[in-house]
Amino acid sequence: MSKFDETLKIWFSGKIIDWKDANIHVASHVIHYGSGVFEGVRCYNTAKGPAVFRLKEHVQRLFNSAKIYRMKIPFTFEQVFDASLDIIRVNKMKEAYLRPVAFRGYDSLGVHPKDCPIECVIIPMVWGKYLGDEAIHEGVDVRVSSWTRMAPNTFPALAKCGANYMNSQLIKLEADADGYEEGIALDSAGYVSEGSGENIFVIFDGKILTPPLGASVLPGITRDSVIKIARDLGFEVVEKIIPREMLYIAEEVFFTGSAAEVSPIRTIDRIPIGPGRRGPITQKIQRRFFDIIEGKVDDPYGWLTFVYK
Repeated sequence: MSKFDETLKIWFSGKIIDWKDANIHVASHVIHYGSGVFEGVRCYNTAKGPAVFRLKEHVQRLFNSAKIYRMKIPFTFEQVFDASLDIIRVNKMKEAYLRPVAFRGYDSLGVHPKDCPIECVIIPMVWGKYLGDEAIHEGVDVRVSSWTRMAPNTFPALAKCGANYMNSQLIKLEADADGYEEGIALDSAGYVSEGSGENIFVIFDGKILTPPLGASVLPGITRDSVIKIARDLGFEVVEKIIPREMLYIAEEVFFTGSAAEVSPIRTIDRIPIGPGRRGPITQKIQRRFFDIIEGKVDDPYGWLTFVYK
């Protein structure tokens, strides 16, 4: 889980301020309607110094999410990009999890945001393995959720918005209450969509399958990274509709995400996946992924932005 270090500084709409001063009014639009978009960005302590993983893509997705929700961020792409690096430097962090957020602030309280200002903040924190250290090696136990992902033309699944994540909370809370680490949601047609905060990959008949963006999934940046890595390792990757029952008879299944990284799934609804532990294809992809982000091998994709040049 995330751990807040309240000695850290926060970037708040163009200013670097103390943690205790990063406050908003209780009548801010975002509190009542969830009108905020956000990102989760990891900075790794590599062999060559702290480096942020795919910062450009994360900042672009923040702006894309804001555009979908008709939010005009009052800062440029370059300003948010540079501020993400600055806040790591100011706090002298070797590794970090950054939470950039753009949200509608305090002005009026109707559903229509009218003149509510758009605030933009970047919160630095320390966040370990999202599903636990053991999950990376041993895998996690998950269930298919009774909660469905949003149907097309209800909420925009391509936007990483706070309001959308009420659906994710229901999936996660249900899974936890039933003794699972995570849940897998189906889309409105009953096909596999994603986890509460992760994309999903299914290995079946030697092919790597993942639901298409049309299955109400977030366009995950780690998802995209794993697709590139897997193809370069010689695996066939196919984006296609996946029926629920394929999960149970798959050879391997794993989650991806900025927080979850690459996390294998060992059981679904108490049914062992393959031998009930991390499989060889997942392990190969994991190893390549971590070797790149930890700076152990050359970064052929240009994914790392070093904090100190």
